Amino acid sequence: MEYAVFSAWFTAFHIAAYTIAGMIALSVSREIYHGRNRTMTYLRDMSDAQERAHVEKWSLLAQIPRGLLMSVALYPVLGSLGDLSFALRFAFFAGLMFIFTHISSAAPCADNIEGFVYMKEEFLARSSFLKFQMEMVIYSTLFALPSAHFLF
Repeated sequence: MEYAVFSAWFTAFHIAAYTIAGMIALSVSREIYHGRNRTMTYLRDMSDAQERAHVEKWSLLAQIPRGLLMSVALYPVLGSLGDLSFALRFAFFAGLMFIFTHISSAAPCADNIEGFVYMKEEFLARSSFLKFQMEMVIYSTLFALPSAHFLF
């Protein structure tokens, strides 16, 4: 039961942080997601009604299995995390999300290490590197604050 409660709250915090960070990023970084000349042409175009509808339909639903899978991966260390101070738990969760879900992700993107190695220069040259980092710092912080406080 303890694991199920942890996973439920973890997933809820993930979805909330993901949604808020995404809304901020979308409002600040329209050139990444909107129009024919958007920075990341391999992403769905948010100015196209059909493509936007697909994202609106699936983006939050997709976060449920993501949150659950990430939470299950932490089961072996739950006892140890409870022994840490709030500051260390915050650093753990913020670092975990920023590093593992973003900058060190195995999926190449123009704003992570794998992207630097594998992506074509045309995508790296157009990258909004700092705007992507801002979104992920917001997400990591918004996720880590309630997680560090309420999950233990």
